[in-house]
Amino acid sequence: MLIPVGLIVAVCVIDVLSPADIHLGPLLVAAPALTAALAGPGPTALIGTLAVAAQVSVGLARGVLFTENLYAQIGALIVVSALVFVFTVVRERNERRLSRSRSVAAVAQKVLLRPLPPHSGDLEIASLYLPAEEEAEMGGDLFAAARTTASTRLIIGDVRGKGLPAYSHAALILGAFRAAAHRQATLPRLARHLDGAIRWDTSQWHTTADNTNPSTGTGTGVGAEADAGTGTGAGAGAGAEETFATVSLLDIPDHRHELSTISCGHPPPLLLRNGHAHPLTPHHTALPIGLGTLAGPPNYPIETFPFHPGDLLLLYTDGVTEARNPHGTFYPLTERAPAWTQHTPHHLLQQLRQDLLTHTNGRLTDDAAAVAIRRLPPHPHTPDHPHAGDGAT
Repeated sequence: MLIPVGLIVAVCVIDVLSPADIHLGPLLVAAPALTAALAGPGPTALIGTLAVAAQVSVGLARGVLFTENLYAQIGALIVVSALVFVFTVVRERNERRLSRSRSVAAVAQKVLLRPLPPHSGDLEIASLYLPAEEEAEMGGDLFAAARTTASTRLIIGDVRGKGLPAYSHAALILGAFRAAAHRQATLPRLARHLDGAIRWDTSQWHTTADNTNPSTGTGTGVGAEADAGTGTGAGAGAGAEETFATVSLLDIPDHRHELSTISCGHPPPLLLRNGHAHPLTPHHTALPIGLGTLAGPPNYPIETFPFHPGDLLLLYTDGVTEARNPHGTFYPLTERAPAWTQHTPHHLLQQLRQDLLTHTNGRLTDDAAAVAIRRLPPHPHTPDHPHAGDGAT
């Protein structure tokens, strides 16, 4: 507020002290304009009134108050101040609306991407989400965790596309995972459930139309009786090529130092151990979720890798590895990650975030998500049951 007030005082003093043929009064219009950039409607109206009063005072001091030139200057100042005031009112209303929209988006993100638990069994977990759009709160990348009786299950994925369709399909996959992760006996069954859910959601309206008798308006029942968990209904493949997601599913038992994973076209996790980064590249990769039946009955082979106490596992989406710097160079995750093997999951993701934004000069072209998991040493009072939780893997 001192800037426009100081401008008004300076213009008045210089105008009064200047020769008779020099008039600085028109500069007073800058005072309400500056106020509009710095404050709201109330201060803008106040400064506009002060500017008009200052113009009148200058006219009195110079003896030109009742001249047509001064009338024109005062009139123009009043009109400009009124327009600037209206602008600030509209801007403040839009800012309130935008603030409410951001609040809704923040709530939606918390519902869609619930914070992962900091601990699950003997695992320490942290997560990171970086939207590509500066004002966005969420995108098509997803992650979630769920508990079985003796293991922790995780999912990380990337839905094809952007915007509301990607949000919708990400919500569908996360909902299906949370509903089934704790009760599906094996990871392949869970993968088939997710694949069937997204294909059924894509094709259900096509199925309804295809199975309706045009003469009676009644359905044949083929689609109605389809098993959404396996995607065997008629028309389940219709439009499936339009919607899919790359996904990694993991099952980490509490009492066995290993992890089981199914890769559905997703980048392999990184196992950080003793200053080295080991990509857990599977021997067999399944089709992305939503495309499971394009090559015949879906097959989801399980890969098992050692996961010992002290090991750190980094899951990520391609928004991390495909982030480019201004020269077009991809982010070298496998080269940077070995330096973080002694970090906690939370500190590792903080370092990853800072390093990634530095590499891209703060401009991501795609959403990026990551989950870090460290296996802690077993509790001394926790017995080791080598066969506990066999049914959950």
